Amino acid sequence: MMPPRTPASAATSEPDPSRRNNLSLLTSLVHHHRVLSRAQLTRHTGLNRSTVGTLIGQLISLGVVYETAPSGEGQVGRPSPDVHSSPSIAALAVNPEIDAVTIGLVGLGGKVHKKIRFETERIPSAREAVNIAAAVIAGMRSELDASYRITGIGMAVPGLVNRDDGVVRHAPHLGWRNEPVARLLSEATGYPCQAANDASLGAEAELIFGAGAGQKNLIYLNGGPSGIGGGVIADGQLLRGVSGYAGELGHTFVRSEGSTCHCGATGCLETEVSQSRLLGLAGLSSGDTADLERALGNRNSSAVNDEVARQLTYLGITLRNAVNIFNPEAIVLDGFLGTLHALAPASLDGILHAQAMEGPAGQVKIYRAALGSDLMMIGAAELAFTPFLADPAGLGTTAGTVPAPTSQTG
Repeated sequence: MMPPRTPASAATSEPDPSRRNNLSLLTSLVHHHRVLSRAQLTRHTGLNRSTVGTLIGQLISLGVVYETAPSGEGQVGRPSPDVHSSPSIAALAVNPEIDAVTIGLVGLGGKVHKKIRFETERIPSAREAVNIAAAVIAGMRSELDASYRITGIGMAVPGLVNRDDGVVRHAPHLGWRNEPVARLLSEATGYPCQAANDASLGAEAELIFGAGAGQKNLIYLNGGPSGIGGGVIADGQLLRGVSGYAGELGHTFVRSEGSTCHCGATGCLETEVSQSRLLGLAGLSSGDTADLERALGNRNSSAVNDEVARQLTYLGITLRNAVNIFNPEAIVLDGFLGTLHALAPASLDGILHAQAMEGPAGQVKIYRAALGSDLMMIGAAELAFTPFLADPAGLGTTAGTVPAPTSQTG
């Protein structure tokens, strides 16, 4: 049973703050859990059954959720209908890297409907990345207008990004400084756009939908072609810092005689732990983490083993310090860092137990990220879903009546 398509004009922002908050709570729960029964929603919210029923009815009329016959799984007594997020509500996601710009369409519940990777011959400038994303979105526009209600665009950028204004202060691997990418992409597409650091968004995505689900204190580290980024979740919330720059664990000091980093310091983690070195040993010029892991596993040579051990040693220094400082219950490794861990799974555990403080080291477990290549799309989309989740009834003020795009910049 699919939800009826609801005209955008039928949805208006809920004027009652209490009801708006309850609608937000229910929508967020269904989004984060993907499907919940009415009985489960009643337990999660603490509201009475009749109130939950009334709120779900309003969300159905808004086209935000739909119901199916009860599955009855894990329920005692009379089963209640299952509540699902509407597949017609979606967000656009953009992730610029040094060799490509990836654009995705992500539905509620973190479901990636579509992903397009546009490879570039050189590192794209901010305006080039915006133009590529805008052109791809323009090519999708008829499908979006016909089948989806778009909440906005989320942009995951490998660098220091101010979430409040969507300005990339510094993305060293991309060579971007003080680039207002959120404003530029919004002007080029007509959709509201927000931007944030890619690793921070990855941490939030893994917390909600991936390896960190159900945990409140974790450290996330991602390794990719643009270096190493990180995010820290403390008591269920992303640790942002004053301007949203917290979590730059890739610039942890790990080697006194190390090379100069893009950030200007010496001996940073990402100067010693590098995907490019592993690709070289694997005989690859590029490729995803599955290709890299397979190639390294097939080349069981002393050179490969030595380099993997060397990089894990420096990664272990960063994790030791992070465990002592933040006392997490989980460490989630993504990208080629997950590959490193998979190649020698006992190494990091050994380093932590030997070098970190006994209490924190005994409480933490290391996991590989679960969302794979969809991670940045899901994380960026979550940024675009945030305003909608805060006020589900307000989507109708923009969805379906998006202003025509302006001419592309550059």
